[in-house]
Amino acid sequence: MARDRRRLVAWLLAGLVLAVVLALYDADRTGVSEPSAGPSAGPCPDSALRCPGATPPPEITPSASPSADPSASGSPSPSASTAPTSAAPSPGLSPAPGGPCSSPGACGFPDAGTTGPRIALERHDTGNMSVKTDGMVIKGWDIRGSLDVYANDVTVIDSRITSTNWWGINLRPGFSGLRVLHTTITAVPGKGPDNGGVDYAVSNMGGSSIEVGWCDISVFGNALSMGQGEIHDNYVHDIVPFRNQGGEWQHTDAVISGGGNKGRLTIRHNTLLNPVPVHQGASAAVGLFADTGNVSSVVVDGNWLAGGAYALYGGGPGATGIQVTDNVFSAEYHANAGAYGLVAAWNAGGAGNVWRGNRTADGRPVVPEPAP
Repeated sequence: MARDRRRLVAWLLAGLVLAVVLALYDADRTGVSEPSAGPSAGPCPDSALRCPGATPPPEITPSASPSADPSASGSPSPSASTAPTSAAPSPGLSPAPGGPCSSPGACGFPDAGTTGPRIALERHDTGNMSVKTDGMVIKGWDIRGSLDVYANDVTVIDSRITSTNWWGINLRPGFSGLRVLHTTITAVPGKGPDNGGVDYAVSNMGGSSIEVGWCDISVFGNALSMGQGEIHDNYVHDIVPFRNQGGEWQHTDAVISGGGNKGRLTIRHNTLLNPVPVHQGASAAVGLFADTGNVSSVVVDGNWLAGGAYALYGGGPGATGIQVTDNVFSAEYHANAGAYGLVAAWNAGGAGNVWRGNRTADGRPVVPEPAP
């Protein structure tokens, strides 16, 4: 009888131990969550597009045919090419006002590592293609050609454009809503229409705002040309000078606005470099010129500026509502950022004009000289 009781106790103890082991195993297994198939809880990676889980706009993928103008040369080619893949860049933070700043990338400003496409690309020999479909999305294309946009709400994202035309992307008058994001836009020097020159990486001929963000832009003489829009987190570099067919050097600017704008132009957190020598046409890193009317309602905030005759042209005597804040003026091409100085044509007395927190890369405050 005693033997049977001992055997029963042994079995009960063994069962209890087994139950504890199984419970611990189950708790450990269920504590590891499976990847969610639903929308990400994190921030939307493309600020101008819908977040994951929302109904996306119509998208043209690399395997689809473009909506091209019949006169456009070439057709999409199936041959694939690749682009470096990088994480979605987040806005960088430059050192506190007054602190030194060694280089754009080291100080949180955009560079080659935080701009351009984030996915592999597929080559499309579109030629000079006209886009005429509202809401069209071009994603993952390695375009050999240019885009002439006659449509509303067109998005170009995670792509590359290599142009031999006047422009990389041009929005025509009467159309709106263009977005160009995470895209490399460049050109082939010597192959452009005006004695081999190329002028505008992105041109806004429309009367409404457009958005250009996280783009890697090079070669074009006046890289970003618009009176209104949102220009942010871009890397503009290696602008190439060129003469027109009359033999005259053409002016070059990383960002240019000709004035007379009806909407707001915001230029925020970009690296804007103009290495072109003055005798070959360099104007500015940011050129706000009253060529077609007074300049008004412009924000130039938190950018890295270098090069040009002056790094910044501030709009001239009639300029109003110009806010220039917390920019870094770099001496990488000229001791005073521009060949002739840091800033010109600043209207200190203009209504709503603000100059605050601007400094050189080594931390010295930048104060515009009084207008003559």
